[in-house]
Amino acid sequence: MSFHLIFLKKSLSFFLGALLLVAPLRGEFNNPINKTILEAISSMPHGGGYSTSNLAMKRLQHAVTVSDGKLVVRPTLAQPSFCSEATYLLFLKTLLLLQEQHQLTLDTATLSTLLPRGQPDGEGIWGRWNANGPGVACLFHDLKIGKNFTSLEQAEPGDFLKIFWTSSVGAIEHGHLVVYLGHEMRNGVEMIHFWSSNQHVGYGDKWVPLRAMRHLLFSRLTNPAVLTSWHQLPRSDIYLASLLSKTSSWEEVKQRCEIVEDRR
Repeated sequence: MSFHLIFLKKSLSFFLGALLLVAPLRGEFNNPINKTILEAISSMPHGGGYSTSNLAMKRLQHAVTVSDGKLVVRPTLAQPSFCSEATYLLFLKTLLLLQEQHQLTLDTATLSTLLPRGQPDGEGIWGRWNANGPGVACLFHDLKIGKNFTSLEQAEPGDFLKIFWTSSVGAIEHGHLVVYLGHEMRNGVEMIHFWSSNQHVGYGDKWVPLRAMRHLLFSRLTNPAVLTSWHQLPRSDIYLASLLSKTSSWEEVKQRCEIVEDRR
C-alpha cells in the first residue's frame, strides 16, 4: 500500500472519528455554549502522550499567547499533556471561538490573565483550574461564569466534569478533569463517555464504567463574559492552595461551591 493511500486512510479515519463524536450530540443543547465546546474538541489533536512533568507545563505556556486582541491557542505545542491542561486549552479555544463568532468580547487585561504562566495551585485563573479538588467548580462559582451540580441526569455533552475515583479530596485524591460527552448502557454496564488527556494516550475520548467513580462534579460554562471581573477575585484561593498538602471532604467541597447534591 502506498504512503499516500495510508495517509488518506488515517486522515479519513480521524475526520470520521471527530464527526461521530459531535454529530450524535447535535440538537441536545439547553446551553448553546456546550455546542461550541464540542466544536472546539473536534479541532483538538489526538494522542501526543500523557505527562505531568515540568516539560509538559513549559510546553503549555508556549501553546497559549495573545495577539491582536485575541487568544492564540496551539494545542499541538502542548504535547505530552495532562488532564487539567487539556481541558484548560479547550476552555481557551472555546473562548476564542466565541470571540470569532462575535458572541464574546474580552479586553487585553483579561486575555493576559488567562495565560498559563506556571501559577501555583489556587493562584489566578490557571492556578485555580489546575488545583486539586474542585478547582474548576470554585472558579465557576466565584466568578459566576457557570453553574455546578452533581446530577448525571442534568448533565449535557460539553459540560466540564471533575471525576473523583475515591472519596479522598486534596493532597491524596485520585481524580480526573474531563469534558462530559454522554453515558449509556453497554453490556449491562452504565458507561461514562468523556474527552480529556488520558493516561498512556494523551488527547482523546474514553469510556469508563460509572461504578468506578465515587463522585461526579459538573461545571457548565454559561456566562464567560463576566471573566472581565477577574480582578475582583483574591490573588489566591486559600482553600484550593491548601489542597496541595491537606485533605478536604466531599461535604466541604459542596459547601465551598454551594452545591446541592443529587440524591438519586
